[in-house]
Parts: sequence; C-alpha cells; structure tokens
Amino acid sequence: MKEITRQVMSFKTFNNPGKTISRRNFVAMTTTGLATTSLSASPLHNLLTHKNKIKAILFDAFPIFDPRPVFALAEKIFPGKGTELSNSWKSKQFEYCWLRTAGAQYTDFWKVTEDALVYAARKTGVELSTENRQQLMSAYLKLDVWPDVIPALKLLKEQGIVLSFLSNMTSEMLSSCIKNSKTQEYFTHILSTDKVKSYKPSPVSYRLGVDTLKFKKEEILFVPFASWDTTGAKWFGYPTFWINRLGTPNEELGVVADGMGASLNDLVDFVRQR
Repeated sequence: MKEITRQVMSFKTFNNPGKTISRRNFVAMTTTGLATTSLSASPLHNLLTHKNKIKAILFDAFPIFDPRPVFALAEKIFPGKGTELSNSWKSKQFEYCWLRTAGAQYTDFWKVTEDALVYAARKTGVELSTENRQQLMSAYLKLDVWPDVIPALKLLKEQGIVLSFLSNMTSEMLSSCIKNSKTQEYFTHILSTDKVKSYKPSPVSYRLGVDTLKFKKEEILFVPFASWDTTGAKWFGYPTFWINRLGTPNEELGVVADGMGASLNDLVDFVRQR
C-alpha cells in the first residue's frame, strides 16, 4: 500500500506540482493504482489473498514417527513369527485403550502397550523373556521420523502455524521420540491424553487441543494416522487431514476426512489451499 501511495503522490507531483489533491481524486487515483498494479507480484496480493484459516495443527504420533523399526525388531527376535506378533500387538494396543475407556478403568499407554505385547506373545505362541519384552518396549522410546517429515515441518512452521502433538502415547514416550529424532524446535505443545486419563476417540481427549491452544475448533487441523482417529476428531468438530501411509480404506462410520494423502507433502499442499 505504501508503494501505491508513493506512486499516486508521484503522479500528483508530475502533473500538478504544488497543487493539493482532493480526497475524492486521491481515492480515485488509488483505486486506479490498485487496478493497474501487478498484484500477483506484490506483498499486498499475498496479504489480500492469503485466507488460510488453519492457525494450528495437532498431530497424532504416527504421522510423524515411523513405528516400522519396532516391528522389524520383533521379526528379528522371533524369526517367522514377528509379523504375526506385531499385528496382534498393534490391534490389542488400541482395543485395550477403548475397553479401558469404556469401562472407566484407565491406565496409561505405556502399560497398555506392555499388556498388549504380553497378550500378543501368548496368542502367537512365542516365549517372551524379560529381556525380549524390555527390548521391544524400549524401541517405542527411540522412534525416528518418516523421511518426508522434517522438510514438511519446516514449511508449515514458516507459514506461522502452531505445531503440536495430541496423542494417546504418554508424554514421556512422545518426549523421548522427539529428542531422539531431533524435532524439538518444531513443536509448541506435547499433549498426551494421559493428562485427562482418557483415550481418543473420547471427546474429552480431543478437547485438550482447544483448551491448550486457545483457538476455535475450525482453526485447528487434526492430522491422524488411522481412519478411526479421523472419525473421532470430526465428531468432535476439528477439520482433519488423514495421513494414510498404509493405504487403508476409510472406516464405515459416516465420516470422511477433509483431506487425505500418503505423506506430509500432501498435508503442506492442503494447508496452502485453505
């Protein structure tokens, strides 16, 4: 706008040196300047056209952290049985979360994960020693990020978006993985549902984001790893972008994410278009 005003004043000086311009003429010339100036190349264009409604993003843990090394370790410890063990372990993790929430028998995600591992070992028919159990559990504290994560986080942060976690994992698990992956600089808040002694998809868990960030629901984009988490977030009122890294189908719960992609690169494109 300063540049347009300067151009208008230069027009006055060139054509009518020493003459005062009326308010009506000034407005007319300013309007003309706006119409003729190349807005696509000006900062003013960015100001007027950037209508991004997303002020913050809440990430589930696994769009950021890659859990595959945990399951690779299971196969290494139990050759030929690791995949079966891992599948049962993952399924039982979240089943125990939901059962404990429904039955008002809360325990944190670290304990849930360990209980699920013990069950999966029994179901798979492998002998889980104390050492094996500690190895597999410790792997959850040393997760690194997926290859696309760091460049995407940089771009999102450059846009002034507040980046935070909202995960069923404990704060200790999240903090350990953040430290291991050297991503501390990108995240403003580390929100664990352990704080409210509940698990997603309970509404009280999703409310942590609104209560902490102090933004409206529609200004907070929730980014899940699983379709059921998309559903819970949408039921609560968040816009959602599903990072569907595994290419799984959408849950049949009457809810569809506002956007979906296989990586955080797709998320960046989605946010730019909002």
